[in-house]
Amino acid sequence: MLFFSRRFLPLFLTQFLGAFNDNLLKNALVMLVTFRIAAKTGANAQVLVTIAGAIFILPYFLFSATAGQLADKYDRAKLTRIIKIVEIGIMVCATIGFVSEYVWFLLFVLFCMGVHSTFFGPIKYALLPQHLLEGELLIGNAYIESGSFLGILLGTILGGVLVLESNGEMMVSVALLVIAVLGYAASRFIPVAHAPQPGLKVNFNIWKETRAIIGYSRENRRVYLCIMGISWFWLVGATFLSQFPAYVKDVLNAQADVVTLFLASFSLGIGVGSVWCNKLLRGEIHSRYVPIAMLGITFFGTDLYFASLAFSGGMHTVMAVAGQMGLKSYLMFPTGWRILVDLFMIAVCSGIYIVPLYTIMQHDSDPDKRARIIAANNVVNAIFMVGSAVATLGLFALGCTIPQVFLLMSGVNGLAALYTCKLLPDESKKWLRSLIGR
Repeated sequence: MLFFSRRFLPLFLTQFLGAFNDNLLKNALVMLVTFRIAAKTGANAQVLVTIAGAIFILPYFLFSATAGQLADKYDRAKLTRIIKIVEIGIMVCATIGFVSEYVWFLLFVLFCMGVHSTFFGPIKYALLPQHLLEGELLIGNAYIESGSFLGILLGTILGGVLVLESNGEMMVSVALLVIAVLGYAASRFIPVAHAPQPGLKVNFNIWKETRAIIGYSRENRRVYLCIMGISWFWLVGATFLSQFPAYVKDVLNAQADVVTLFLASFSLGIGVGSVWCNKLLRGEIHSRYVPIAMLGITFFGTDLYFASLAFSGGMHTVMAVAGQMGLKSYLMFPTGWRILVDLFMIAVCSGIYIVPLYTIMQHDSDPDKRARIIAANNVVNAIFMVGSAVATLGLFALGCTIPQVFLLMSGVNGLAALYTCKLLPDESKKWLRSLIGR
């Protein structure tokens, strides 16, 4: 079985533990700033949390080009081990930051972890087509995406739970160090991955090389369209995920455990959709279901808007009297289950949507430039995620509510589904037309 083979499992564990540590560090910092440091120092928690998010994304702009070049020049398995050793050092610094509660040093540590993720990103996706057979590539990507979201979920939950406990900073520090060491141990078992271009001369000019790698991504039209489709996924996903806490608190008038339920439902849905996609396509590298999955996101996103109105309207009197409801109370209401199903199905459709795009990007990329093309994808992803934040802030400034933001995003996503049809070869377009009766 592929999952337990040495060609795959060590890489899966390495990236899963990396995603876990990223989000454990990030959410522990956010919770510490919001509930403890801001109260002590009088600092603006919202400003610091916003800065933290920007700091984590910044390395993708600054170092993706260099990361892609190194991943094409050197053995990717050796690079992974070096990166994981560096991660252990970063976590030692995180321990100092958490114990001292020196927020600016912790923000520097978060920046370093962003750099770590920037350099590992091109490697993990470039390794898949190097170690897997063509028929295994789709399910390999499905497992990787499922593992990434599971790591995000567990890291987010554990970071928020541990850091506010008595001696929470020390518990978080120990957890970060243990996970980093486990990640390095897993990386030791990744098979040799010979460099496709050992003679490549690395250009450290950030701006010039960033333009160059984006240029490489445009050489193959299908690869470039996949990059744009993947970036759109991160724009939509970031819009939904970033609003969960405020949506639960201000719209549903529920407590933090409902946020955890939503994150768990979303992560599980991504995993289900990713694996289901492989079964639908039977291992074939194809974009057949991408537009249908996007329309599914639009359908369930629109229903989420109406379900939110029904929940808020129907429960307004109860909530006003009882205050914020816990998880058990939330699940007593049928509309609460409807919202949960909508979020789960948005995630399932997202898994079906994203896995073929990553697979096509890897499969169709020039092997000698594959890591640099994946690095270009990371740059464009970061741009779209920043665009999501800016657009959301703009909509709030215009007076939109969170459900209205969800509705608008779902509508625009429906229009974007037309764009993804450009990915489909002629035979799939005929199949899609016959499916919808045209």
